[in-house]
Amino acid sequence: MAATQENASRTVTLIPGDGIGPECIESARRIIDAAGVGLTWEVRHAGESVFKQGIPSGVPQDTIDSIRRTRCVLKGPLGTPVGYGEKSANVTLRKLFETFGNIRPVRELPGVKTPYSGRGIDLVVVRENVEDLYAGIEHMQTPGVAQCLKLISRKGCEKIVRLAFELARSEGRKSVACATKSNIMKLTEGLLKRTFEEIAKEYPDIQSWHVIVDNCAHQLVKKPEQFDVIVTTNMNGDILSDLTSALIGGLGFAPSANLGNEVAIFEAVHGSAPKYAGKNVINPTAVIGSAIMMLRYLGELEAARRIENALFVTLEEGKVKTGDVVGYDSGLATTTTAFTDAIISNLGREPKTIAPRSYKQLNIPRVSADPVSVRPQQRRVIGADIFLESGLLPDKLGPALETLAEGSSLKLKMISNRGTQVYPDKGTLIDCVDHYRCRFVLRDAAASLQDADLLALLGRLASEHRWVHVEKLVEFDGQPGYTKAQGED
Repeated sequence: MAATQENASRTVTLIPGDGIGPECIESARRIIDAAGVGLTWEVRHAGESVFKQGIPSGVPQDTIDSIRRTRCVLKGPLGTPVGYGEKSANVTLRKLFETFGNIRPVRELPGVKTPYSGRGIDLVVVRENVEDLYAGIEHMQTPGVAQCLKLISRKGCEKIVRLAFELARSEGRKSVACATKSNIMKLTEGLLKRTFEEIAKEYPDIQSWHVIVDNCAHQLVKKPEQFDVIVTTNMNGDILSDLTSALIGGLGFAPSANLGNEVAIFEAVHGSAPKYAGKNVINPTAVIGSAIMMLRYLGELEAARRIENALFVTLEEGKVKTGDVVGYDSGLATTTTAFTDAIISNLGREPKTIAPRSYKQLNIPRVSADPVSVRPQQRRVIGADIFLESGLLPDKLGPALETLAEGSSLKLKMISNRGTQVYPDKGTLIDCVDHYRCRFVLRDAAASLQDADLLALLGRLASEHRWVHVEKLVEFDGQPGYTKAQGED
């Protein structure tokens, strides 16, 4: 999809970034300008220098305002120095503008020798970009137990799945694999799997299949050429995409796009590498590849093709090679500037050893803006998991809680510790910590739990124990919206 505003198709927010970022960004800008693409660059800043100004997000308001105007960003890597700021400025930018899809292509490149050369690797990881553990919602439940909430929404799953299938169509790809850990996380990761299988029916021209994510990693090392497009959750995608970049030469060759319905942010996968900053030795290929993806987004398909071909010719001929390929101390490495000059001189040439891929404009799917994406016909609260901080062992804690619950509408069903039932005792050997999940259910199995009853029980428990977290046990249309503990009947 091209940018949605008239000015957004011609004006781009340019964020040089930290460390090696400015050198890589300058390389990409020079090449785009040399190719005759009439872009206006609006330079703004984010990252390390902004953190040091005392702005906790690492993203100043004038940068946010620029992105709201242009709707398109080309940026270098951003650093998060120790002692400054809080969240990653990279993640902040993606979240502020709902760039829900992270696109990370990897393709065997001419002149870049790896153990996989000749295998024809050419795949794309489509990573959900704003949910999952990257929601960054963490709490210390007890002084020694930390929690991170893994949030997966039906809407988020639909957006990323549709984007994966639309990307496959735009690039003439034949298959989409969905990689999840749904065998273990049946509700969160399972939601992506179920959504994928539902939406795949709308794309009968594209083969679809599911793979457990650890097997996906195994298969990527064993037989990477079997994959075309892989769609997955945020954390899985972060890990798998770094793995795939190693197959074709490393992070120096790994571009990416962060795509949303309103804004797109293009950046290399690699970090700011301050060790090499200002030395004119870094490989700019990943940022150049990101700029090529940006040109396609802007509808400049021909310019993107010419620059990509010039890059392929430069790599193919091997006359200039960067330090990450031949070694920084080998005496054979070229400068970043010379590498850029070679690409510019090769504009208009066609590579001989790599077949060009035909691209169409990508349709970025829109889904309903309604926050409610699933509306059950019925719901019933049948109990609650009450998380306690306690130094008691299960054989003491269980009877104590049963006594406190006497005469209430709720009874103790079981207690788990880090997901495994420890009360009633089943003869297992568990090294407990001071964080217990205590599952209370209604004595009347046909009733529905009222908030007043739950609050009354919490009051009773609080008289002797420290409760830290509560989750209602809800059935939606008769199906449990919660999972059992390991060993729970």
